Amino acid sequence: MADDHWRTLMRAVQAGDTAAYRRLLVEVGSWLQAYYSRRLPSGMVDDAAQEALMTLHAKRHTYDPSKPFGPWLAAIARYKWIDRLRAMKAAPTEELSEDLAVRDCGEAVQSARSLEALLERLKPAQANAIRLVKIEGLTIKEAADKLGQTISLVKVNIHRGLRQLGELAQEEGHEF
Repeated sequence: MADDHWRTLMRAVQAGDTAAYRRLLVEVGSWLQAYYSRRLPSGMVDDAAQEALMTLHAKRHTYDPSKPFGPWLAAIARYKWIDRLRAMKAAPTEELSEDLAVRDCGEAVQSARSLEALLERLKPAQANAIRLVKIEGLTIKEAADKLGQTISLVKVNIHRGLRQLGELAQEEGHEF
């Protein structure tokens, strides 16, 4: 990732520079294409990249220019990838031929399943707050509105839930 370059472009975007925005979308779009081509079937790559770009557009105001751009973008890409994996689980698929070469995503899928199993052991309010903010990328305020809770309560639920997740993960021998 061209983190410093993209951070500079994003700062310009937030200041209203449309040329910088076009350039950022083209460069990030190329990176997203490569990211998803290693993780998804070829027929899903373009759609996943477009969804990630739309999320970048919708959430660009949440980016903090004092922080690195790469991890912020990678989080968006990862969440959209997980959404695609969930959609693949729900949608019927065609039989794949035995000679088709596909990268092994088993570790990532197993990690997602393990996380979901751990989240199910939390109090529902904590798990829901963590899913909305940490996995789906909503702001604390958006999550509070969606959950019908105060901002403070959402923050407390996230804090306590993450602490509990860490304890549960250690009990089960997961490494971070």
